[in-house]
Amino acid sequence: MTATETPHPAFFFDRDGVVNVSPGAGYVLRPEDFHLSPGIAGALAWCKKAGFKLILVTSQQGVGKGLMSQETLDAIHARMQAMLAEQGTAFDGIYACTHLSGTCTCRKPGPEMIFRARDDHGLDLGRSWLVGDHDRDIQMAKNAGVPHTIRILSHHEPRVAADHTLASVAELEDLLQRLFPRS
Repeated sequence: MTATETPHPAFFFDRDGVVNVSPGAGYVLRPEDFHLSPGIAGALAWCKKAGFKLILVTSQQGVGKGLMSQETLDAIHARMQAMLAEQGTAFDGIYACTHLSGTCTCRKPGPEMIFRARDDHGLDLGRSWLVGDHDRDIQMAKNAGVPHTIRILSHHEPRVAADHTLASVAELEDLLQRLFPRS
């Protein structure tokens, strides 16, 4: 970003349970096991058309546990981007913490992934949003100074308040249209 460019607002998205169908208690370990959540491509495309940068922020300690390699994680994300591109959208940046819990500063709810994205993409965090399905996602947004949050309900009992709560990702595009009506 040059000195004359205005910082962009962003939508930060958690991966498992938001962008893709949740693998449950386990991990998506192979590209062929990655399946987009119903409605996510439309919501992402809507955000992009509204002028938001799209940033994925995900904790993937399956790499740190040795359950998959970094190359496999990269292949999963390449499949995700290809699936989204087929529907006219894609993420502008992907940030993944692959470390074990307690062994780094980038793991959620720490703000480091958001700060890296801000620096890499010239983002205005004060006009940004985060969509997640877990307290650690919502808390990461708060810790980074991202003021707007949307929770997708999951099997995790919410303890950290979000601005908006949806039963599923399929409701996201409708909420976005209500929050940001186009003239």
